[in-house]
Parts: sequence; structure tokens; C-alpha cells
Amino acid sequence: MNKLIIGIIVGILVLGGLAWIARPSTQNTTPAPTNGGKTLTVEEANNYDFGVISMAAGNVVHQFKVKNSGTGPVKIDYMYTSCMCTTASITFGGRQFGPYGMPGHGFAPKINEVISSEEEAIIEVVFDPAAHGPAGVGPVERAVYIEADNNEVLELLISAIVTP
Repeated sequence: MNKLIIGIIVGILVLGGLAWIARPSTQNTTPAPTNGGKTLTVEEANNYDFGVISMAAGNVVHQFKVKNSGTGPVKIDYMYTSCMCTTASITFGGRQFGPYGMPGHGFAPKINEVISSEEEAIIEVVFDPAAHGPAGVGPVERAVYIEADNNEVLELLISAIVTP
């Protein structure tokens, strides 16, 4: 019985020691953005309200104008949405990429394209109010995320009140 208790205590100490060693560092190891903070800015507010929309009327679309307001180039790595009912495309430099959707619902390739300083891009967001069927009525809020190589994540929001 004593050996069992000692074995349990030793096991707890070993697990505690491993947890102590594996704990996350409190030191910030994320490199600072190279362009002095937020570089991707939205011309208008980063949220758009479609108001009351009908499932029967079909998809609704909004375009956000995004600008690299930093002093150097920013590489766009990924773009994805918060729900499969929403897709987004990005157009800049005369080229369009996407549409991109929710991670886990299809292939989400890395974009790896650079937006030069002061260059603008158009993010076109398409929301399908019928995607969730009859259970999808009422207020909704969805997001589009744009990840850049400077550890910046730009969040664009859309909202609506969906009716049948």
C-alpha cells in the first residue's frame, strides 16, 4: 500500500515537472510587424450591415476597399471566412484570387501575393442567406479574415437580419 502511495506521489511530481517545463513562455516571441503596426486599413468601417434581407432574393454582395498604408510591402498569406455561407475574393494588381471560404470546407491555398505600399485591394464578400435553410432566419454576423506575413490579421464583418 505504501509503495502505491509513493508511486502515485512520484507520478504526480513527474507530471507536474513536465507541465512546468512545457509551459508557454511569458516572453513575447512574435516578431513585431515590419511596417510599424497595422498596415492593412479599410477605407470605410470594417463592418457592413446589409439590413433586412430575404432568403428568396438570393446572395448579397459587398466590397471593402483595403489599402496597404504602411511604408513597405505586405504579403497576403491567407483569406478565409467564419462560415460556409460566406465567401470572399481579393483583387489587386489586376488579378483576382478566390473565392475563399471557411477553413475545413474545401482547399484553402496560401495566397502568397504582395500588396505594395499605398496599393489598394478590393475584398468582395458574398453572403448566401439561404445556405442554412429555414433555421437560418434572424440576425447573423459573419467575418472575413485576411492574414498577412507581418502577423497582422484584418477582420471584416458583415451582418444582416435574414427573413424567409
